[in-house]
Amino acid sequence: MNGIKTGFLLAALTALLLFIGYALGGFGGLIIFLVIAAVMNFSAFWWSDKFALRMAGAREVSADEAPGLHAMVEEVAYRASMPMPKVCIIESATPNAFATGRSPEKGVIAVTTGIVRLLNEHELRAVIGHEMAHVKNRDTLTSSIVATIAGAISMVSFMLIFFGGQRNAFAAIAIMILAPLAASIIQFAISRTREFAADETGARIVRDPHALASALQKLHQGVEYAPMQETPQQEAVAALYIVHPFRGGGMGKLFSTHPPLEERIERLRTMSL
Repeated sequence: MNGIKTGFLLAALTALLLFIGYALGGFGGLIIFLVIAAVMNFSAFWWSDKFALRMAGAREVSADEAPGLHAMVEEVAYRASMPMPKVCIIESATPNAFATGRSPEKGVIAVTTGIVRLLNEHELRAVIGHEMAHVKNRDTLTSSIVATIAGAISMVSFMLIFFGGQRNAFAAIAIMILAPLAASIIQFAISRTREFAADETGARIVRDPHALASALQKLHQGVEYAPMQETPQQEAVAALYIVHPFRGGGMGKLFSTHPPLEERIERLRTMSL
């Protein structure tokens, strides 16, 4: 059901982009926007992981530099029947983690120095299981495509402010106001759906849903105590993290990239393996 819901929402986001093209330029505009979407998705497929790691300030570490972390990631990868992903460290006091990579063969697990200090071994293993689940479910590729399409919609809407002119004025005004809002709502809904799925899959990989529930509670408290600085770079990758990296958790449930923490914890605590 999560896969069906994600597919439906992704189709809705793509349809919104094509509708903008049709509203502004008829069938010709639709074709142009279809080509734009294809080019941007091609770029997201090949290079989005590198962009995400660079914006987050992640640095790849070897087994010699972080032997304990490498061993834990290798163990979880084995349990998940997946290739060993690259391991990266983010120098940040904020406890958090995320995964990227367009396929299991290209997976990357990135953790902050804060999360390594905060969580115990069982909790950290559960978090790595959650991130491995994102790679296993190819959520990282889905998120990249969604972010690309949503970004294109926002960019077009912004350009209409300056270049909209008088032609199709009503459509231009409607698109300027409503399109970015609709794109954001769809993007956030997809992100929340994938987080629930990764919680369940990750808990099954490590066979310890209670450890993941405990980790989420600690991470939420840790972010409140030491949130990340809200720079444009960190805001661009905020949806990738296992918990929202900024204090306050976003602009309410509708506009949050993450499901309500209480609901995630309750689902994990009532899971049966």
